[in-house]
Amino acid sequence: MLDQGTITVHTENIFPIIKKSLYSERDIFLRELVSNAFDAISKLKMLAYSGEFEGTEDDYKIQVQLDSEGRLITITDNGLGMTGEEVKKYINQIAFSSAEEFVSKFNQSNEQIIGHFGLGFYSAFMVADRVEIDTLSYQPDSQAVRWSCDGTTAYTLDSSPRTERGTTITLYLANDSEEFLDANGLKAILRKYCDYLPLPIYFNDEIANKQTPLWKQAPSSLKDEDYLEFYRYMYPMKDDPLFWIHLNTDYPFSLQGVLYFPKVERDMDLTKGQIKLFCNQVFVSDNCEEVIPRFLTPLQGAIDSPDIPLNVSRSYLQGDRNVRRISEFIAKKVADRLKEMYTKERENYLKCWPDISVFVKYGMLNSDKFYDQVKEILVFKLTDGSYKTLTEYQESNTVKTNQKVYYTSDLATQTSYVELLQSQEIEVLVLDSFIDTHFVPFLESKFPEVRFSRVDADLDDNLLTADKAAELIDPRTQKTRSESLKDIFTQVLQLPQLTIRSEALKNESIPAMVLIPEQLRRFKEMTAFMQQQQAEFMADHTLLVNTSHPLIQNIQRLEDAGENPELVALLCRQVYDLALMTQKSFDADSLQRFIQQSTKVMSQLAATKTL
Repeated sequence: MLDQGTITVHTENIFPIIKKSLYSERDIFLRELVSNAFDAISKLKMLAYSGEFEGTEDDYKIQVQLDSEGRLITITDNGLGMTGEEVKKYINQIAFSSAEEFVSKFNQSNEQIIGHFGLGFYSAFMVADRVEIDTLSYQPDSQAVRWSCDGTTAYTLDSSPRTERGTTITLYLANDSEEFLDANGLKAILRKYCDYLPLPIYFNDEIANKQTPLWKQAPSSLKDEDYLEFYRYMYPMKDDPLFWIHLNTDYPFSLQGVLYFPKVERDMDLTKGQIKLFCNQVFVSDNCEEVIPRFLTPLQGAIDSPDIPLNVSRSYLQGDRNVRRISEFIAKKVADRLKEMYTKERENYLKCWPDISVFVKYGMLNSDKFYDQVKEILVFKLTDGSYKTLTEYQESNTVKTNQKVYYTSDLATQTSYVELLQSQEIEVLVLDSFIDTHFVPFLESKFPEVRFSRVDADLDDNLLTADKAAELIDPRTQKTRSESLKDIFTQVLQLPQLTIRSEALKNESIPAMVLIPEQLRRFKEMTAFMQQQQAEFMADHTLLVNTSHPLIQNIQRLEDAGENPELVALLCRQVYDLALMTQKSFDADSLQRFIQQSTKVMSQLAATKTL
């Protein structure tokens, strides 16, 4: 061994770190100093409970004063105060926590102590050039003292004229702290961090904090209006939530909170957390990604837990086993609430489904455990507005669809496809959310016997009928009429990426349909998603020409008669463009071309009596 000793920490080096780098936001100084004041009162309460101090809780309060002209902020409490020796011990020794020492002595008390690291006081130097402490201990015959420091390692400790028990911290604001001279701004900071501390906090002689958080109250004592009122207080510009979940557990960790399911808004950022995290009723962060499952990030509300590990500045979470357990607990409570609604409040559950379906599906994609918890309450909307589970759909349609599940991703543009299936009494699901692109393959992995098929993918034989006329052989060409019809459209359209099929549909109202193979479309959607670009789904597609439709039959008669080839070509293009109108790829240019062709067709029809 070449050497052995102890590591030296130089206070002149650590001070700039505390002032500039320890805290993520400068306004945290107010949270830390008010939290210290709260701790001073909590400690005095512990002493009262143990019989070491006589006092009444009605007297306890915290006062924050702003003197804009004098550039002063003062934070005053009437807690236990400090002696001169305690000031030297707890203030002059950076990172020596009086809270840790006190809790170890009174470990049976129910009082909450917020501070644990012994660094919060020094956050004052982020905004102040000089900080003073005037304090008088609760202990008999104590002498009031004043501690003063200008942000260097030098300090002074003198007597103080203070006559009342407690502590006042005075901040002489620095030149770069102008934003903290605004009374409304300072009050907003106070409410942001300390709104729910269970003591009155006076700001310029008016109570500034709400004091009583809803999550601390027993659910049995609350009504719906209480939950709604609390939500409106936290999110004043939002619509009322769909429903909520009250969290309350003491084992294996302590956690309380209320989570709200909001209505999904068009501009809602589903990746941005909106749940407020508190530790002992002090606001810590609105970024709870580690403790809230990712799929529940858009939920709103608050959770409060002293068992969530924070970094020394109490600005963000530190990952550990407790965080994972809390995350799993929250997911299970959400699943339990959803199952309860499905069982006892089915009508309300279905009413909420359009908004909560994204959360549920995303959760199932990301967590097998959550999938197992909610798979029985997964419902799908039908085109008539009703809902069915996948099992219920299969029971109604399996015989007709050969284990296929038909769905539409855009009911407005895929109406003709849907009507074709409905004409054969086949129900169609509506899967039009952005997440359904990923959710459909996921469900197929869970149900290997089932295959999802979008209504414009391909058609089962049970949707087709045998068209005897189409199978007659033309003696001139030795081709079936079906084959001749394919040749007509192929020669007119001349698109290499287009395949022509001529079949007789059971529904005679549709002249033609554009079909895109299911797997090919999925592959292109996924590729487009990965590359963050628009997918060109029409690169390879099929035009199914319905030989049962009168217009198609007349096109063939015109061709057979050799009459008006221009009209035949116009009608073929018109049929194709009409089919394209059921696809989103029918853009403005295509629409303009369709209108021009329609005008020509009408002109040609007016000049001939062939049709």
